[in-house]
Amino acid sequence: MHHSFKAISLTYKNSSVEIRENVALSPQETEDLLSKIKEYTSAQNVLVLSTCNRTEVYYSHEDDLGDTLVALLGIVKGLSNIKDYNPYFTRITQSIAAMRHLFQVAVGLESQVVGDLQITNQVKRAYQASADANMAGPFLHRLLHTIFFTNKRVVQETGFRDGAASISYAATELVTNLASSLSDPKVLLLGLGEIGTDVAKNLGDAKIRLPNIALTNRTLSRAQEIAEEHEFETFPFANFAQAISQSDIIVSSVAMPQPLITTDLLNDLGLKQPSYFIDLSVPRSIDPKIATLPGVHLFNIDDIRNKADQALEKRLAAVHDVKSIIEEALSEIQQWAQEMEVSPTIQRLKNALEQIRQEEMARHLKDLDSQQLEHVEKVTRGMMQKIMKLPVLQLKAACKRGEAETLIDVLNDLFDLEKHPAKRV
Repeated sequence: MHHSFKAISLTYKNSSVEIRENVALSPQETEDLLSKIKEYTSAQNVLVLSTCNRTEVYYSHEDDLGDTLVALLGIVKGLSNIKDYNPYFTRITQSIAAMRHLFQVAVGLESQVVGDLQITNQVKRAYQASADANMAGPFLHRLLHTIFFTNKRVVQETGFRDGAASISYAATELVTNLASSLSDPKVLLLGLGEIGTDVAKNLGDAKIRLPNIALTNRTLSRAQEIAEEHEFETFPFANFAQAISQSDIIVSSVAMPQPLITTDLLNDLGLKQPSYFIDLSVPRSIDPKIATLPGVHLFNIDDIRNKADQALEKRLAAVHDVKSIIEEALSEIQQWAQEMEVSPTIQRLKNALEQIRQEEMARHLKDLDSQQLEHVEKVTRGMMQKIMKLPVLQLKAACKRGEAETLIDVLNDLFDLEKHPAKRV
């Protein structure tokens, strides 16, 4: 079955955000798609992965089911024009290429932010959904566990996951570091454009959650939507000055021609505690002169970008090592999959020999006592194991040479194995 592993993939590389958001799947929609694939196809080892940057379906089947899977996706999403999305989906029909792509996605090589920290957990959730839907066969179980082990090797053996390699991740990391030095820190996010939203979601998804995070946006409903997802507080944008006075860390990504936060504003607020301001806006939404005020610390987008660029350079330098680790893992999973292909033949041969052994013992050993029977049982089982040893070794060696099919045919003909079960008897 491993020779028939395939994938369809729509990602940020070949589609706009408008296209991606139309086919992005919620957890419930992922469950619905898995159910429809199970109902309308005979695909096995199905994995549905959907994030803000990609929607992909991995599956095992002899045929290319790409058009069918896209059509089923359209049904789940209620898209009557789903055929228009076909050009955005890449079909990966070679098994090794599909496996390699999933490896690279899972470790972050295919992410917009190279080495994305979130993608591994997203793959784990996709795997859990597949297992819950009884769509994860032995091959997918083995493949995913190999991928997760490979990801650990990448973390332990390379610098690929070191540091925050995007502005939003770097800003999130800075907020977290600053908060760790404060007692009961209060974090305020002003503005929820692309970067502000990413920072909010990163803080919401962080393993160590900060307890006091508040959001505001000129469109309050946008803030409320994100806040509800992550259990943050919100307040009207008109009250931003009061919120600043009650916060320790202020992250601003408000798009406006003039600074929103000025020295006059902060002087009027009479800040009593040290405050940290992070300006992610271009043009700047925080007047750089506030850095001259007592107890005020300011970080601008260049500070954040420099940190992100340094991390990205380190990650890019590790890409070669990451790909080498992936190729090692691919070689192992291929060898396992090839051996799995010959295991039914091995079991059939073993069952055929066992049947012969049992029949001959039944014919000739009727008059033996229990002790004699036990001795003959031991001897004949040992003989059978030695007879089995060479064909098994030859089959596994043939797997590595890609010649297993020929030897399987020979064994089938010699022992008429098709009439014997492949299951253990």
